[in-house]
Amino acid sequence: MIKFAVCDDEPPMAQKICEFVSTYMQEKQDAAYHISSFSNGRSLLESSCDFDVIFLDIQMEQPNGMETAKMLRQRNIHCLVVFVTVLKEYVFDAFEVQAYDYLVKPIEDLHFKKMMDRAMRTLEQHTSKQIVILKGTSCEVIPLSQILYCEVQGRKVYIHQENGKIVDYYEKLNDFERQVDGRFFRCHRSYLVNLDQVRGSHSGQVSLSDGSSIPVSRLRERELTEALLRYMKEKGC
Repeated sequence: MIKFAVCDDEPPMAQKICEFVSTYMQEKQDAAYHISSFSNGRSLLESSCDFDVIFLDIQMEQPNGMETAKMLRQRNIHCLVVFVTVLKEYVFDAFEVQAYDYLVKPIEDLHFKKMMDRAMRTLEQHTSKQIVILKGTSCEVIPLSQILYCEVQGRKVYIHQENGKIVDYYEKLNDFERQVDGRFFRCHRSYLVNLDQVRGSHSGQVSLSDGSSIPVSRLRERELTEALLRYMKEKGC
């Protein structure tokens, strides 16, 4: 089931977005879905926040939409955030919280449908792509979306996951890199990072969504920034 949340302090607009989502899902998607509506950021944050896509009005009473999004990211919630507002200049602030898209009121039906087309493809890609780790006669399937980063030590690759679990097996990092997709970047000769999990880079360290950090080579710092911006653009941020 695909779970949507609509957070807007204007009931008519919240209802309109819910109608847009319902119409789109009924016409173009053969999938179960559910829509939850919230009148402010506080009530959204007090919920389970277990959503795939959140439509978030920026101009609300405290916490406003941007502050709400920041708090969601601080909780390591990686859903797709779509900002809704009347002011286009906020689009630059959206990069900080890795917003997926930006809808300007009044919402155009064509723009909304195009955004939803991309969002559904993104959800499908991120939930379906996995890697199979073989260890002797056993194996383990790990979704790429759950990987924070990978590192090589000696002859082993260590896969660090969001849930804190670490899986190690005999493999070369170069071979592992060929098995994953474009969301992964070689930030150091011994490290491969998931760009979805990156929250910043400073003084030779990459900050990750769980609060940890890994090294980035001095010669690759600029490449990391460029890769991150390019990846966000491809996602529609």
